[in-house]
Amino acid sequence: MSTKVAVIGSGNIGTDLMIKVLRLSETLEIAALAGIDPDSDGLARARRLKVATTPEGVEGLVRLDEFADVGIVFDATSAGAHRRHDEVLRPLGRTLVDLTPAAVGPFVVPPVNGDAHLDAPNVNMVTCGGQATIPVIAAVGAVTPVHYGEIVASIASRSAGPGTRANIDEFTETTSSAIEQVGGAARGKAIIVLNPAEPPLIMRDTVHCLVSDCDEEAVTASVEEMVGRVQAYVPGYRLKQKVQFDRVRADDPLRALAPDATDLSGASGTSDALKVSVFLEVEGAAHYLPAYAGNLDIMTSAALRTAERMAAHRAKEAAE
Repeated sequence: MSTKVAVIGSGNIGTDLMIKVLRLSETLEIAALAGIDPDSDGLARARRLKVATTPEGVEGLVRLDEFADVGIVFDATSAGAHRRHDEVLRPLGRTLVDLTPAAVGPFVVPPVNGDAHLDAPNVNMVTCGGQATIPVIAAVGAVTPVHYGEIVASIASRSAGPGTRANIDEFTETTSSAIEQVGGAARGKAIIVLNPAEPPLIMRDTVHCLVSDCDEEAVTASVEEMVGRVQAYVPGYRLKQKVQFDRVRADDPLRALAPDATDLSGASGTSDALKVSVFLEVEGAAHYLPAYAGNLDIMTSAALRTAERMAAHRAKEAAE
C-alpha cells in the first residue's frame, strides 16, 4: 500500500517534487500541494493533474479532506517558514522532510546516512551543495580521516529562486555543519556561487579534502563507488575528471586549515599530507525544472529517496 504525501511550496522545487512523486515513485502517492500564491504555476499544474490544492499554506493544507490520510509532508518553502510548519504539523503526527536549510531535524544524505533517522519526526535534506558533495567527503573519509573539507557549489543564477537567495547565510552554515556531522570532516567550509552566465550552466561542485598521506587508489575507488550510488537516484550526477591528489609539504600554509594540534603524519611515516580534489557536475532530469537546474533536482531526488525509505521502513514495521 502506498504512503500518501503532501508538498508545501508551489514554487519550482515543490512542483518538481510533486511531479517526481507522480512519475517515479511506486510507494508514495501525492495527495495535496499547498502554496501561498493562488496564481502560481505549481498550483495550476497540480489542479490539471487532479491533485488537491490550497493557496492558504500549511493552515489550508490541514483543512483539506485529503490531509487526513497524509503521512509525510515535504516542505519546499524557506527556513523561516519551516519552523512554523513544524510547530503545526508535528503535533498532528505528520513526518516532515525539510528541503530548506532550517535544520530543525537531523541531516540526511541518502547514500551516507539514509537509514539512520527513519523514525525521526523531522529530517533535513541539508542543501543542494551538501547533497552533491557530502557523499564524496564521506567516501574519502571511509579510507582516511578528513581533517578539513571544503566545498564550492556553483549554480546557475536563473536556478536560484527567492527562497535560495533569502537563505544564503543558512546555506553556508547548514552545509558547513553537515560536512562535519554527516561527511565526517573534522572541520568544514561551504561556499556557494551564483553564476550569471547565459546560457545558464549546469551545477558544478568542487570538493577539497585535506588528509594524511594515504592509499590514493583506495580513495579514488571509494569516490567512484559513491558516485555510482548517487547516480542511482540522480542520473545526471557525474565526475568531471579523475580524482586529483596534490602533496602538501610540512611548510605548506594549507596545513593550518586542519584543526589545532592535528597530526597529519601519514601511515607511511612521511610528514606530507594530501589535498584530494574532486570535480562534479549535476545535470537535472528536467521533470519540471530545466536541465541546468541540477542543484534543485538533486534536492528533490534526495527528498524523494528519503521519504521512500521512511515509507518502506514503516510498512515493514507495521507488517511485523
